[in-house]
Amino acid sequence: MFFSFEGIDGSGKSTQARLLADALRQRGLDVVEVREPGGTELGERIRALLLNPEADINGRAELLLFSAARAQLVSAVVRPALARGAVVIADRFHDSATAYQGAGRGLANPDWLAALHRFATFDTLPARTYFVDVDLETAEARRGDRASDRMEREGQDYFERIRTAYLRIAAEEQARVCTLDGRAPVDEIQATVLTDAVRHLS
Repeated sequence: MFFSFEGIDGSGKSTQARLLADALRQRGLDVVEVREPGGTELGERIRALLLNPEADINGRAELLLFSAARAQLVSAVVRPALARGAVVIADRFHDSATAYQGAGRGLANPDWLAALHRFATFDTLPARTYFVDVDLETAEARRGDRASDRMEREGQDYFERIRTAYLRIAAEEQARVCTLDGRAPVDEIQATVLTDAVRHLS
């Protein structure tokens, strides 16, 4: 089973991804955690480049670099883990590209992006996606001094476009995407996610 977590920076999605992984391991399941970009030698190198605040990367190059990291991650880690029956939990996946590059960077051609995602992921998509939604003010307060990488330094309009895109994805793909109120207590969100995940695993 393949789960992914999505949300703007500061939403709390990474915390929830880690908590779900820990909870499922406690139940005796084989769990593989991955993050985007990253998870492979190539992916980590791409991650360092993409987040470097001094890097000059245009929107199209950014999208293709994320896709390259994703293709390597799926090929080297995700597909082998799923093949052996493990649970894969991804901190970001293809929805991030749709939101951040498609909407945030203004490369919003849904058909073209969908085709690119299928190609980069070898048609491997999450069975369930948890979108942790928070307002921009809450997310910014949580990021605080951590907002130091190239993407976190973008302005409010950028994150507003991203959040709007995530909300649209959640509305259009309700069978796959579970929307969570990221302002709720961490343990309350965790309980909701775990209950839902266990139901999908049964």
